[in-house]
Amino acid sequence: MMALATKMRRNACIVTNCLVASGKLNFLSVGSENASYSMIRKVNGFTTFGEQLDASRMYATSCAKLSDEIQKETSNSNMLVDSFGRMHTYLRISLTERCNLRCQYCMPAEGVDLTSSSKLLTRNEIIRLANLFVSSGVNKIRLTGGEPTIRKDIEDICLELSNLKGLKTLAMTTNGIVLARKLPKLKECGLTAINISLDTLVPAKFEFMTRRKGHEKVMESINAAIDLGYNPVKVNCVIMRGFNDDEICNFVELTRNKPINIRFIEFMPFDGNVWNVKKLVPYSEILQTVDKHFTGLTRLGDHPTETAKNFRIDGHLGTVSFITSMTEHFCAGCNRLRLLADGNFKVCLFGPSEVSLRDPLRHGADDNGLREIIGAAVRRKKSSHAGMFDIAKTANRPMIHIGG
Repeated sequence: MMALATKMRRNACIVTNCLVASGKLNFLSVGSENASYSMIRKVNGFTTFGEQLDASRMYATSCAKLSDEIQKETSNSNMLVDSFGRMHTYLRISLTERCNLRCQYCMPAEGVDLTSSSKLLTRNEIIRLANLFVSSGVNKIRLTGGEPTIRKDIEDICLELSNLKGLKTLAMTTNGIVLARKLPKLKECGLTAINISLDTLVPAKFEFMTRRKGHEKVMESINAAIDLGYNPVKVNCVIMRGFNDDEICNFVELTRNKPINIRFIEFMPFDGNVWNVKKLVPYSEILQTVDKHFTGLTRLGDHPTETAKNFRIDGHLGTVSFITSMTEHFCAGCNRLRLLADGNFKVCLFGPSEVSLRDPLRHGADDNGLREIIGAAVRRKKSSHAGMFDIAKTANRPMIHIGG
């Protein structure tokens, strides 16, 4: 009976997704445990995220709806479809576990044990695996770390990845410490999108949070990215109560005259980052703060697989977004997979399950054999991650091992 129910739910999900994509069904899916199947009707195109907010400005996040583009599968793309009908077209590749900062929410105070160099993926191994994913339907790759810019062959990796047939977006998430001097070459090598992590605009706070100096270098990198034509330049900001929740409006001000997308991220639990719910500032509270201090806050239409809730403010060149992993998960539209620096493959950021692709690769597995391993892992992906309190109790790697 359980197997039959699962099959019926999957078929219903796929049919619903096709109907929505074709415009024949005007429904959206939001935040329930079985969000792939639960639907909330749109009312005049809007829905509310908080009782105190004007419903006329709020759109529901579209999770169940899949675009026509996602529905078009290549002959090999079945390995990227999970048991809930989600097609995974976005691969995050961690290039290194090393970093030139020691951010408190990413790395334990005592540091972490790093994987030996011989057990990390080589450039050729990264390219081979990436090509396997792209030829199977992945069209976006994001390079992460650790800090990806400290890898000596980063330009070569970008150049080879950008030349993969079928790849549309090559992005990077970086702390910005050395980005300013490397970005011109990275852009030449095909880097098309950039996210820069910055949790405070106060240099002293920056040094406290990262256990290193370098605030001015990050600001320099943000401006360098703008000057090179990146639009938007995305700035990731983890909001923590008692640390930087008093800077929310200052961050929003950065979007007034520059093409910056500020992305407020809820504080998430990982091994060693001493997560506490008291430090969590929920999306609804951050949004109310922004709404109180800025006029003309308008919800933008989000892509079905979007992780963020995106807003524009009247008179601002840039935009503001909210990543609500803890209070309003977006698992139903998840299209993301992760390849770690040590070659382990992870289908969910918050799930402890991993499978090695490095080992079979080095033991001579051909592409079909690797596809079978990848496909089996994808099909085991759950409908959604656990709640934040359960995540906090679940063994998982530190963020620096997983990749930001």
